Amino acid sequence: MKIAFLTPEYPHENTGTSGGIGTSIKNLAAGLLAEGCAVCILVYGQKEDKLFDDNGICVQQIKNVKFKGLSWFFTRKKLERIINELCEKQQIDLVEAPDWTGITSFITPKKCPIVIRLNGSDTYFCHLDNRPVKWKNKFHEKRALEKANGLIAVSKFTAQVTNQIFSLKKQFTIIPNGIDTTKFQTNFSHIGSVIPNVKSNEILYFGSLIRKKGLLELPLIFNQVVSKTPNATLKLIGKDVADRITGNSSTWKMMQSLFTKEALLQVEFIGSIPYQEIKNQIEQAAVCVFPSFAEALPVSWIEAMAMEKAIVASNVGWSQEVIDNGISGFLVHPTDHLEYANRIVDLLENKELQKQFGHAARKKVLEKFSIEIVAQQSIAFYKTVKKKF
Repeated sequence: MKIAFLTPEYPHENTGTSGGIGTSIKNLAAGLLAEGCAVCILVYGQKEDKLFDDNGICVQQIKNVKFKGLSWFFTRKKLERIINELCEKQQIDLVEAPDWTGITSFITPKKCPIVIRLNGSDTYFCHLDNRPVKWKNKFHEKRALEKANGLIAVSKFTAQVTNQIFSLKKQFTIIPNGIDTTKFQTNFSHIGSVIPNVKSNEILYFGSLIRKKGLLELPLIFNQVVSKTPNATLKLIGKDVADRITGNSSTWKMMQSLFTKEALLQVEFIGSIPYQEIKNQIEQAAVCVFPSFAEALPVSWIEAMAMEKAIVASNVGWSQEVIDNGISGFLVHPTDHLEYANRIVDLLENKELQKQFGHAARKKVLEKFSIEIVAQQSIAFYKTVKKKF
């Protein structure tokens, strides 16, 4: 099959910064390519119209149309023309787009079905954050979902909440995010209870520094950890994001005021690093923490699991679809600071338990979240949509 992904982001130096949507698309594109599919990435919101090749993946940069008050409409019509041209040239069979801001709300290709994959819409995340959503985003997102020829959700939780908040009764096929398990694997064999390269007291968080991912809870959790394990360290990797509720320009600055003096001395904030370096940072950590309030199905969790890391994560919604509590990690509510800290300390003090959780975590990734499995599931779904179109 010939698949096009319509997206606002894609992780490449030519296309600018990218978050979870871009990473998940790149992973899936590579998986589809390995399965014999042709893949085209249509990245809108770019500075110029340009084509380039990314290891066999055709990437088309698309500049938005500037027209006061109607840029959203004319940009969508430009995208529609591009999709129709690709269909007419038989270069694509199907378009997949994310639910974020409903880019396909006014795009209706003549010869090509549109599939939407839920990775969490703006309305979805505002709902989980208890924040108001922009009416235009909710309008476009709902319209896009109603018009789509096929619907995928990365988790059952995301599908259920999406139906609820948009007052829909849509059927979603559940296909999780996937990763390349050959890239995210440890470079050593376990010898006894000693794991080479691991800093025995290092706790790692990687991802955006933002309220919705529990970063304002993490200092309060780490304060409790340090009170029990004074030599524990916390490493933070990711982009510092402005806080939408308070208007503060830096979540990191807000976090610093929440640490005790003793705990803050044990914290290292690195900031953003190249994606290819994440693996080395994960490998060095003893425990990875993800105290998030709002996700769809986070790739970062799967990457840490594939690296056989012991994890303490949020127990909200989607989490049970990723981690089996007490088997492949611990799940605790982010606001239960003492319980969360106790589970981290349990793992820091028990290397054997770290190994057990790590082995179970990688096993689950291989069985459910490997990009080979996700790509095959996606192709099977695409074929059913194409057949009905």
